[in-house]
Amino acid sequence: MPPVVAAACQIGVDIDGRTTVAVEAAVAHAAERGADLIVLPEQCVSGFAFADAAEARDAAEPVDGATVGLLRRLSAEHRVVIIGGYPELGEDGHLYNSAALVQDGDLLHNYRKVHLWGAEVQWFTPGSEPPAAVDTRLGRIAVMICYDLELPEWPRLAALDGADVIVAPCNWPLLDRPETERPLEIIRAQAAAGTNKVYVVVADRCGPERGVDWIGGTAIVSATGYLLAGPATGHDEQAEPTVLTGTLDLEAARDKSIGPHNDALADRRPTLYHRLSSQTPERGHR
Repeated sequence: MPPVVAAACQIGVDIDGRTTVAVEAAVAHAAERGADLIVLPEQCVSGFAFADAAEARDAAEPVDGATVGLLRRLSAEHRVVIIGGYPELGEDGHLYNSAALVQDGDLLHNYRKVHLWGAEVQWFTPGSEPPAAVDTRLGRIAVMICYDLELPEWPRLAALDGADVIVAPCNWPLLDRPETERPLEIIRAQAAAGTNKVYVVVADRCGPERGVDWIGGTAIVSATGYLLAGPATGHDEQAEPTVLTGTLDLEAARDKSIGPHNDALADRRPTLYHRLSSQTPERGHR
């Protein structure tokens, strides 16, 4: 299997002046650099900091709407696989935080974020399907969105389904942390990759939005858990638009061995893990 060149695009998104210019420029730049797989942020055209449910509904689109149509067109023009996020108006009338996976002009998969973060619980309905490893001409790709990546069960499910690469469109808000520490979100992305021996490609965003700033944690993580590229923004830097690229050897993700005696998936003992699904603690309680 030939190597895959992945691009993670960190772009600015303006909720008050929605435009596709940043998306189109980032995809073109990534394609010029030889990317086969291009990942864009969560809500990559609409923005994220909605004032209320009514504004979110006004921004939402059906799966055959303008944003997915744009991604399909760009994927056909550049002959690439693209994943990008958008606010979806479902056929059931509910709003979902979704991401489309498109290849050469075709929609292959539409993923709805399951684990909602912060105020988005007030306007989005959580998805109800686990992450699926989708067959593409590049390999098996699983999509999840932002906070999904931070719950360890979710990347594990993707790995068990045979994912070579986990892609994560993100809007990681900039939160307080010790000056010498990296964002936990990036550490968790590396842990997900190394624990499951899969590649993880994160596309975060940049640009302040209605009082919210962002980590700018765009990164490409190898199946060993170590960084191939990124994070895009350092400790004392303001997050800026950028495109990171890295070469993925998907055969490395399919070999789950860890030295001569261990295996990332075979070493599991699921019969002892039943409490993971049988108990749900109350919020705020250990």
